[in-house]
Amino acid sequence: MNSKQLKELKATQRTQMILALDVDSFSKAKYFVDLLYPRVKIFKVGLQLFIACGGKIIRYIREKGGRIFLDLKFYDIPNTAANASREVVRMGGIEMFTVHTQGGPEMMQRVKGAVREEACRLGIKAPLIIGVTLLTSEAQSSKITPLVISLTRAARTAGLDGVVASVKETGRLRQEFGGDLIIVTPGIRLAGGEKGDQRRIAAPEEAKGAGSNYIVAGRPILEAKNPLAITRAIIKRIDSA
Repeated sequence: MNSKQLKELKATQRTQMILALDVDSFSKAKYFVDLLYPRVKIFKVGLQLFIACGGKIIRYIREKGGRIFLDLKFYDIPNTAANASREVVRMGGIEMFTVHTQGGPEMMQRVKGAVREEACRLGIKAPLIIGVTLLTSEAQSSKITPLVISLTRAARTAGLDGVVASVKETGRLRQEFGGDLIIVTPGIRLAGGEKGDQRRIAAPEEAKGAGSNYIVAGRPILEAKNPLAITRAIIKRIDSA
């Protein structure tokens, strides 16, 4: 993809926001879903919330009309990861879920095959499979981008739909893999916001400009005095970029 094609892609691409429900109870998660849906249509359920209330929050988001990004980062032997992925399909209503690309080609291929087979058996749409490359808590260095490109190439070869990557790598990934690679970008912060344990962070407009399909915001909203106002500000930044 040349620079002109990349510019055209950015101009037509619709970047969507995902709210990371990184809270410790169903009641807290329900509060944010009720407050922010339908301004926010996609909600990330990660390890903490899933362990706290499992399928209950999945069902609630689905009944509310929202979409679900299940971020459990499967990383296990191929058979175990594939069987877990079948269960994700059986849950229903999961738009996309994550596996670790460092689990290796065989694990990713087995996950892809299991998801495709189970969705076909049930007659439903298969969830998107998103490969986690390097966590945004990793400090930026000259080795990061080549490694993320390598892991993304392995994910695409295995048939995964996209990757999680910071804004620091997103532009290069677009150049290397074109417009059909789904890129999910975490670590979104507004100017002056606390970084927390995130190192490779970005403003919403930076992520959209680099070519991200989805941006994930959590603590800037969850810890805000006015979560709705912060959500509106982030969405405005995305839409006006």
